[in-house]
Amino acid sequence: MTTRYTETHEWVRLESGNIATIGITAHAAEELGDVVFVEAKDVGTHLKDGEAVAVVESVKAASDIYTPLAATVESVNSALTDDPALINGDPEGKGWILTVTLDDPEAFNTLLSAEDYKKL
Repeated sequence: MTTRYTETHEWVRLESGNIATIGITAHAAEELGDVVFVEAKDVGTHLKDGEAVAVVESVKAASDIYTPLAATVESVNSALTDDPALINGDPEGKGWILTVTLDDPEAFNTLLSAEDYKKL
């Protein structure tokens, strides 16, 4: 599994074929502070590249989360409903936000590598 990143602090992990998982980076989670609510688009929703896919609310602010690639929502992390702080504790693991089916899996390669993201 390969993980890529965006300049707006989302991560995308290509699971297999055209299935990917999306969440926010540890940096984004730290900047937000304690996450208290997460709301994602419904399963089956088709998303355009750059479209807001979720809202993450913290004690500091509410932030839109964007999909960096055109895709269709396959599943939403229901554990975040009961425990949105999973994003703070494990943003690139148990704090994932949703899985999607990518329209164009090759577009995944246009996202930032871990090294390029760290340079930001």
